Amino acid sequence: MRYDVIIVGSGIAGLYAALNLPKSLKVLLINKSYPWECNTYYAQGGVTTAYDDTDIVLHISDTLDAGAGLCNADAVKFMSQHSQEVIRDLIERGFRFDCDEEGNLLYTKEAAHSRSRILHAGGDATGRHLHYFLLTNISHPMLSNATVTDLLIREGQCCGVEVMTEEKRKLIYADHVIIASGGVGSLYEYHTNAHTISGDVHGICIEHGIPLESMEMMQFHPTVFVANSWARKLLLTEALRGEGAHVVDENGYRFLFEYDPRGELAPRDIVSRAIFDYKKRASKQVYLSCENFEVEYFKERFPNIYKSLSELGFQLPKERVPISPAFHYAIGGIKSDLDARVPGIKGLYVAGEAACTGVHGANRLASNSLLEGLVFASKAVQSILETPIQSCERVFDVSDEVLELEGDKDKKDALRHIMWDNVSIVRTPEGLLYAKEAVEAMLREKIGRLLKLRLLSARAIIEGALNRDESIGVHFITQGMDK
Repeated sequence: MRYDVIIVGSGIAGLYAALNLPKSLKVLLINKSYPWECNTYYAQGGVTTAYDDTDIVLHISDTLDAGAGLCNADAVKFMSQHSQEVIRDLIERGFRFDCDEEGNLLYTKEAAHSRSRILHAGGDATGRHLHYFLLTNISHPMLSNATVTDLLIREGQCCGVEVMTEEKRKLIYADHVIIASGGVGSLYEYHTNAHTISGDVHGICIEHGIPLESMEMMQFHPTVFVANSWARKLLLTEALRGEGAHVVDENGYRFLFEYDPRGELAPRDIVSRAIFDYKKRASKQVYLSCENFEVEYFKERFPNIYKSLSELGFQLPKERVPISPAFHYAIGGIKSDLDARVPGIKGLYVAGEAACTGVHGANRLASNSLLEGLVFASKAVQSILETPIQSCERVFDVSDEVLELEGDKDKKDALRHIMWDNVSIVRTPEGLLYAKEAVEAMLREKIGRLLKLRLLSARAIIEGALNRDESIGVHFITQGMDK
């Protein structure tokens, strides 16, 4: 059970890293459930790329504007400058983005982008198509249904991971570990994430003193159908609004223009807060209207949304769909440098949503997430290949800490409710303090390790929000607002 590289996660960052690691290395991918149960699989919108070299400056500007002044400008520049490179690599390897009849790439526009620069595949199934392509092209083995329960870290070096698999705890050693485990979606009552995305690895990092950054920056997607019985709510992609869908109240009024002159094409944080506020202020239901679309075009361009909502009884595109904001993306995460390394820990790297590279600042620009995963996964591989092997000869013991206890599920559900009510779209100091006290009370109880890790991650989000007393981007805090 010793490898050159371990990759924790099977989303776009983990799979693209595996694709770029040579077959001469002994590599193992680890995922918590099935390989396709990840946020990449459910990503609808597309992959941003600078349209051409002249568009790089504008893409950087759009990303910085959306990030409300908190982006790491060097990281944004690095991502945009390498965007065409990773897209070319995918195409040269055989991946097919949607094209017109002449074979030209089709670019679409989404909110807060100044031009069309987003590529998609399978209409609204970009993530699914990318995931399948990467999954079928990697040659390295994968360990599924395996939960990482600890990182093997000693004296500033990561030597592997501890996992629970087949009801046994095992130690798997490696010279390099890439964290690509995703965000924190399952901490919230309403979210669009895979059920495996729960911030466990973030909690492990907290235990080891590895810094997390910008954890208060949690992004909520404005157009989500939440009236289903599944834990994962149905995302209605940003591309719908980019191509002409409207947000309306029950009378057909496009109220978003009261909040921002860009209306539906304002950044996600503005649209989410506007919907939240309008529903409360006007006591009216809010809908997404796709009535401007022709039926056949809608079915071809957004086949998965059409199928999912048709199965729920909606007649699209003519019938309006009730919507609500829901948690969507963790902007904050495990602190990373521009080489995708975790500072201060030899042999540890992070890429994708698990990382905080600084490219998103206070608000992620639509469809920059898949791009970030590709670019920084590639950078993590480059860093590994340029690093002299520093084999870790230390020996670790398997932990005997109980992973789950009776009653943990009820506490997880309570945590989701607390986070949604107090640490979501609109926050108050009182609500944040209440959430912190509730989380700390649960941490003092007799609980299993997996719940403890979630609670540690939740506390980091709450503390980040309490430490930032001015609203910016997705972090909106107000004094004494009755939620």
